[in-house]
Amino acid sequence: MNAIQDLSAVEPADRSARQSEVVAALRPLLPAHALLYQPEDTTPYECDGLTAYRQRPLLVVLPETEEQVAAVLRTCHRLGVPVVARGAGTGLSGGAMPHAMGVTLGLAKFNRIVKMDPFSRTAVVQCGVRNLAISEAAAPHGLYYAPDPSSQIACTIGGNIAENSGGVHCLKYGLTVHNVLKLRGFTAEGDPIEFGGDALDVPGLDLMAAVVGSEGMLAVITEVTVKLTPKPQLARCVMASFDDVRQAGDAVAAVIAAGIIPAGLEMMDKPMTAAVEDFVHAGYDLSAEAILLCESDGTPEEVEEEIGRMTAVLQSAGATRIEVSQNEAQRLKFWSGRKNAFPASGRISPDYMCMDSTIPRKRLADILIAIAEMEKKYQLRCCNVFHAGDGNLHPLILFDANDPDQMHRCELFGADILETSVAMGGTVTGEHGVGVEKLSSMCVQFSPEERAQMMALKHAFDPHGLLNPGKVIPTLHRCAEYGKMHVKKGLLPFPELERF
Repeated sequence: MNAIQDLSAVEPADRSARQSEVVAALRPLLPAHALLYQPEDTTPYECDGLTAYRQRPLLVVLPETEEQVAAVLRTCHRLGVPVVARGAGTGLSGGAMPHAMGVTLGLAKFNRIVKMDPFSRTAVVQCGVRNLAISEAAAPHGLYYAPDPSSQIACTIGGNIAENSGGVHCLKYGLTVHNVLKLRGFTAEGDPIEFGGDALDVPGLDLMAAVVGSEGMLAVITEVTVKLTPKPQLARCVMASFDDVRQAGDAVAAVIAAGIIPAGLEMMDKPMTAAVEDFVHAGYDLSAEAILLCESDGTPEEVEEEIGRMTAVLQSAGATRIEVSQNEAQRLKFWSGRKNAFPASGRISPDYMCMDSTIPRKRLADILIAIAEMEKKYQLRCCNVFHAGDGNLHPLILFDANDPDQMHRCELFGADILETSVAMGGTVTGEHGVGVEKLSSMCVQFSPEERAQMMALKHAFDPHGLLNPGKVIPTLHRCAEYGKMHVKKGLLPFPELERF
């Protein structure tokens, strides 16, 4: 944590002089209430949902029009001032953590649904529109927006674009990148730019796919055209209990191997179900070592047939108890527990750090067993909730941020999970992004040549490196120091870091 903060360390006098210069340049471009630079006004923006890392920005701007966004970017580019775009601040990797000498570009006021077109099944929305608000607006037309991260009640579509967010139904309906058609915004220089188009395909390189998930490093997106999905006639959820985590993990692979693609396939371990059940009373089996939530949707006939097939697979895989939702209220109750996993964890611990890696489905049990050993190693508790269908892990490490030793052990625990995931054939992130949290862990997964290519892509969009600098792509020096430290301390479960 200290290393990250030190990257932005500056002398107070230098900071004050720079702040005065930037405020003077931006004041003519924005209403007075849209320019914040006093400590009491900028402190609320010092972090996103990853509260372990904090940094007050030089100043915060809250534009209300695209013209103001463009003017701010042009001015910051002329002055060489870093810009960090921010939506609702619900991110969990520090992607929106401010730069000490930069401007935080708050886009929450871009919250208008521009157009709802039920005939083309699309909606044009501004970047500050909440994820769930899109589905609420589309509901009268029998449509909804499929990606549903757990924070959908608060997170914005612009943030979803930055992180390529998923959710419990991404297994069947895809991630954000699969559910958007067109992006509109501005370059680092303040020039307008578009990606994608209104058709299903556009000529030339698919640059939209590069921008989705780029964590605000390539462009500032202000408007998004999303695809809308017809609401299924029926959805039912199967809750399956297992008395062994390996059987539960194997059951996930068995469901997919049977040719079934559930609308959602989630897994929670015993500590997580206990925390959730005490919070929302979802009806979970507290005696189970792990539970699976498997959802089927479609026509009543399709759902009945698929539920039967899923139940048979789960029984063959060793499920000790199977319960199928009998009505919509019970289905929503089952999912309310999964959706409230994070706040439920907050009730049993002063702080938690939510990790986000992916592994092959066949290794789900292996990673759970490995995490259990890490709990002993680092003397910290961990609750586990997974997007099991696509192997996306969300271990929640419980700790007290007021205890520096616990904070340090939590960081080591998190790094160990990420590095073990890579060793098992996975990746260091699934849908939360890299931000600052996983910056060092990127050194484990990607070679210097691969990271150089990532930086080359950023340079093509942002030659001066002003958009969200210091995030996602680690420097060679950082990776070298990280590798030496971990190899020396013997913290890694595999020897790949010797290349550093």
